[in-house]
Amino acid sequence: MLNLILGGARSGKSRLAEQLASQSGLAVTYIATSEPLDGEMNARVQLHRERRPAEWALIEEPLELARVLCATAGAERCLLVDCLTLWLTNLLMLDNPECLAAERSALLDCLAGLPGEIILVSNETGLGVVPMGELTRRYVDEAGWLHQAIAERCQRVVLTVAGLPLTLKGPAL
Repeated sequence: MLNLILGGARSGKSRLAEQLASQSGLAVTYIATSEPLDGEMNARVQLHRERRPAEWALIEEPLELARVLCATAGAERCLLVDCLTLWLTNLLMLDNPECLAAERSALLDCLAGLPGEIILVSNETGLGVVPMGELTRRYVDEAGWLHQAIAERCQRVVLTVAGLPLTLKGPAL
């Protein structure tokens, strides 16, 4: 089953995704997309590491998400991707529209054929004010379009607010 879990910063989306992965009863692989480039991001990554069970496999991939998903997915596996908006940011920072388009297409094309349980986590950025800078406006637009395309392909979509999940599509949690 394809799952998309959306929420704002510190909404509980990653914790919910981790709970779903643990409850799946499958071997879990955590796919981290962040590139901890500063102390604050390193601290966030450390919190996630401390929360994860030691038996979970870890793959760190900031750019080629579709390749990793296709190579790792299996009927007896649960893949947890945290998070799509960090992945998108990494691609935007390359300042290479062709690469962004290719990676986005590859991700969207591969999702339907993935076996097992797939849990995708992403930040919902479309609920705030329109950002003033060109790059941040592009980021919000790209994230919104990506979320719409992925939500269309997922069997379950959940919005998390204040640690509470609201099922938007598919079976309730």
